[in-house]
Amino acid sequence: MQRAKQPRKMLLQPLYRAALVATAISIATPCPAQLRQDAESYQASGEHGAVAAEHRLASQAGVEILRAGGNAVDAAVAAALATAVVNPSSSGLGGGGFMVIYLAAERRAHALDYRERAPAAARRDMYVHDGQADSRASREGGLAVAVPGEAAGLELALQRFGKLDMARVAAPAIRLATEGFTVEDHLASTIERKRDLLAADPVLSRIFLHEDGSPYRAGEHLWRSDLAASLELLSARGAGPFYRGEIARDIVATVAAAGGILSEEDLASYKALQRSPLLVDYEGFKLITMPPPSSGGGTMAEALGVLAPYSLSDLGRQSSTYLHLLAEVFKAVFADRAAYYGDPDFVKIPIERLTASAHINEIRNGLSAVRPVPSSHYGTITPPAVDSGTTHISVIDSDGNAVACSSSVNTAFGSGLGVPGRGIVLNNTMDDFSIQPGVANAFGLVGNEANAVASGKRPLSSMSPTIVLDHGRVRLVAGASGGPLIITATVQTILNVIEFGLDAAAAVAAPRLHHQWIPEVLAVEEQMPVALRESLARRGHKVKVLPAGAAVQAVELVEKNGHRFIRAASDPRKGGVAAAY
Repeated sequence: MQRAKQPRKMLLQPLYRAALVATAISIATPCPAQLRQDAESYQASGEHGAVAAEHRLASQAGVEILRAGGNAVDAAVAAALATAVVNPSSSGLGGGGFMVIYLAAERRAHALDYRERAPAAARRDMYVHDGQADSRASREGGLAVAVPGEAAGLELALQRFGKLDMARVAAPAIRLATEGFTVEDHLASTIERKRDLLAADPVLSRIFLHEDGSPYRAGEHLWRSDLAASLELLSARGAGPFYRGEIARDIVATVAAAGGILSEEDLASYKALQRSPLLVDYEGFKLITMPPPSSGGGTMAEALGVLAPYSLSDLGRQSSTYLHLLAEVFKAVFADRAAYYGDPDFVKIPIERLTASAHINEIRNGLSAVRPVPSSHYGTITPPAVDSGTTHISVIDSDGNAVACSSSVNTAFGSGLGVPGRGIVLNNTMDDFSIQPGVANAFGLVGNEANAVASGKRPLSSMSPTIVLDHGRVRLVAGASGGPLIITATVQTILNVIEFGLDAAAAVAAPRLHHQWIPEVLAVEEQMPVALRESLARRGHKVKVLPAGAAVQAVELVEKNGHRFIRAASDPRKGGVAAAY
């Protein structure tokens, strides 16, 4: 969709104008040909609807439901259930998530929160022994498991906003689980990487490892018969058995046997919530995104507020000045994320103040065009760790409805616990709390009391499902998987489309960077040109090269020469393939 650029207050802030002249670094190198070629092969276009998921079979499941008369919500639920079958390290019925919905006919937006919740018996210092945080207890085993919300949330989405029933929507996932599927590279590599975790659990080892203990490899066929039975129960009886019936009892027994505190009452009292979405204005566009307990929406809003006055297209998408600016903005807003964000039902989060002009100007005025601001300027430094286990799905249907849906079991294969006879991988979302204020979690993120463990509380999340509107019509749907990299990847993808004019495939494939305040490291993907990396290092950034960052799934509505079509792009970093019709 062609759109006139909104006027700017300024082309460049004086410091950045001077920096451009002084450094003269602008490297107009396209992303590597191989990645671009991959991106082309992972996109799909159609006139009626499109789905971008992290696995080709999940995208196809969503399009199957669109063809059957379902809307974007139906398709998103179908794709989410299918992903739980074919990429179970990322998400599933033992996890939870968020969904942002835009209904075109009503011109209304909705946000569903089915994030996991701490058990009633959870306590602030439950992972602290002799003054030291036991991070392993929050990541593996029974104490790591929070109350799952996935089944309740997907059911709520269908009941309130879908057109089809669960039986029809779950059918593609049930078929995949029953008939089996070919293991692809992402799942195979994750099984190999998490081999010890899987081997320690009899349920998960039976599913993902051969009898001799060797992992399933890419190209082998994997069946999920136990999960098929659980999906059949969901199809026939809804989410009830997961919270008050036989599956609930099996979940509680599994967690208890592993030393956990999850109870039948915790499951019975769980509710998915409908929240008011966060609406963000940016240069004439409106972003619909997730409010807390997602930190993604508010953090993105703050970052975009700082960036808004700059003519980013003049800076250049592949200039070291633009990338330095991005890194410094991300650093500042992640410090605010750590200081203020938590469950809004427990703490007051000052999003209005954080996104107000006074605070935005304070951040902008504190930036240096020449050198990085030390992370210590924003607080205390703590060493990191890295992992991921999340999925994202983007959908636009023929009526212009859109869904951005992110789900997770937290880190890959969650707590490392499987429910016997059910095929369900249980989350380790308790690690998303600040298990001891000031101590980094599995992603290197640090929080404070706002995100401390508490009975019945929902932990902070980086998931950032987002829908971008242009004059009331959907322009782009985006979100990602990859821990805290989700936030920075989603922002960069959105800017690639609306600021730099890239199509969805190019926007998703373009090399990205990430800074999260702590640690004081600027992560850049290895496909970023070496000259750019070296320029950032000369500025004083501690550059670390990542093989690949977060995986973005994006769908855009395009109008060209009077022709309207929908284009979806799955991220080659995770091997997804989009689908459309």
